[in-house]
Amino acid sequence: MGDVKLVTKTIRTDVLIIGGGTAGCYAAIRLGEASVGRILLVEKANIRRSGCLAAGVNALNAYISKGHVPRDYVEYARTDGEGIVREDLLLTMSERLNHVTEDLEKRGLVILKDEKGEYVTRGWRNVKINGENIKPLLAEGVEAQKKVEVLNHVNITDLKTKEVDGEKRVIGAVGFSVREPYVYEIQAEAVLMATGGAAGLYRPNNPGFSRHKMWYSPFNTGAGFAMGFEAGAEMTTFENRFVALRCKDTIAPTGTIAQGVGAKQVNARGEVYETTYGITTPQRIYGTVEENRKGNGPCYLDTKGITKTAEEDLLKAYLNMAPAQTLKWIESGKGPSDEGVEIEGTEPYVVGGHTASGFWVDTNRMTTIPGLFAAGDVAGGSPQKYVTGALAEGEIAAESIVRYLREKGRKKVAADFFSQEKAYARHFAAEDSGYTWQDLEEAMQKVMDEYAGGIATDYRYNESRLALAKEKIRGLQELIREAPAGDMFDLLHIYEVRERLTVCRILIEHLLARKETRWHIFGENADHPKKSEEFEIYVNSRLEKGKIQILRRPLVKGESYEHQDP
Repeated sequence: MGDVKLVTKTIRTDVLIIGGGTAGCYAAIRLGEASVGRILLVEKANIRRSGCLAAGVNALNAYISKGHVPRDYVEYARTDGEGIVREDLLLTMSERLNHVTEDLEKRGLVILKDEKGEYVTRGWRNVKINGENIKPLLAEGVEAQKKVEVLNHVNITDLKTKEVDGEKRVIGAVGFSVREPYVYEIQAEAVLMATGGAAGLYRPNNPGFSRHKMWYSPFNTGAGFAMGFEAGAEMTTFENRFVALRCKDTIAPTGTIAQGVGAKQVNARGEVYETTYGITTPQRIYGTVEENRKGNGPCYLDTKGITKTAEEDLLKAYLNMAPAQTLKWIESGKGPSDEGVEIEGTEPYVVGGHTASGFWVDTNRMTTIPGLFAAGDVAGGSPQKYVTGALAEGEIAAESIVRYLREKGRKKVAADFFSQEKAYARHFAAEDSGYTWQDLEEAMQKVMDEYAGGIATDYRYNESRLALAKEKIRGLQELIREAPAGDMFDLLHIYEVRERLTVCRILIEHLLARKETRWHIFGENADHPKKSEEFEIYVNSRLEKGKIQILRRPLVKGESYEHQDP
């Protein structure tokens, strides 16, 4: 279809970082300071405005305020996750939250302070910031490292592994430029996966023209999950999906309203229902869905009657992070003091920064493939990371990579150890089959919405529907392999759909494997509507000879964990 002639370029580095978001940038800074050799950071966009922080953020949601200790944060996350968390990961992360917060301030981030010079907190776990420039500040930190090279606008698609000293190790990755006809073969001694989670698996709240108006970054496709899984890495807790409670239509955050002005969740009758269902993250959404199912909706955050000063603060706060909500108030002529803010749940996402889904890692953030590390949204077991948790994990992974390189030593690999050029080229040679990547993406979202617990079924699923979802996703995987591309940007979109379909496949198997409802809405199993003690375990998976194998692992006890055979 497209007349594109690909040219392969080979790069050798000591450390390859895939993904230039929060965790990836911070890991690059720390690795650059450690002088471990050459570090290459590859990002499919540009590190100055990529990832979840591209547009900025108005609070750091993970911080240990006075009167609290890191163990308190571990307990908060454990309770919110109904016990299916890795306490070793949570503790090592929590111990660094304040340190990385202070480091951000030194780099130029404006953190609001009171008259005593103390950080202004929003609850005991949050601090308020002016964070529009948070990503450029991190990018500047990366660019200041002489040993770090940044390769923007390059999409990595596959990891490469090889038997080295009797064990399977990661030896690099391959990808392509999204702007020029270049294929990149990158050889590395260690690889850090720091890509984002997966958005766009399900039909969104606002389809069509506004389909990208969603809670999570629409450019996060689960690429790291897909690459790691295809390479044989073990995954964990994908069934612990994340659904955000958001302002209706604008999909703006609700925490700023709930915590900022103390607004309660009420139904259309004005009845406070959050006290009935609970106030953990999934319970808040579950209550909203149930009230609507009972005919008591719409549901709101009750802001009616707040002071004009509080209203002005809300308008300013949303103008900084979700301007659509401020514009909606202004255009309607009714501010939050005049009427409540209608709320709804989003479509589900797979994201290790909020729930426990992602790579199965040891305490040092190394995956089950030696030399492959994971941090941030792509690392499992440690929910409620948010910004500072991702920074902390990036730092932990960087320190672990330094130790790994010193202990394992550097192993040179032949320059022609793989070739991906033909796999990319086939899409340019493909005939028009009548299916575009847009068609296949929309079909995938329809399947997941209707058969795998999306908005259409109030997030509920059962084994019969999941079996159909599995069959239909497999069919779409076959079709996307033959999708035609006209240019490099088309090729990017095709691979993004491929990645999402792989994540869908893993997710469906995990939903089938956990035969209980431990997290309302996040994992609403209609066949097994109650919690079961039998499933106080991690549901893990890995790819073996083309088939997904489900592994049951006992809860990790203690403050340190190293990989063991299942």
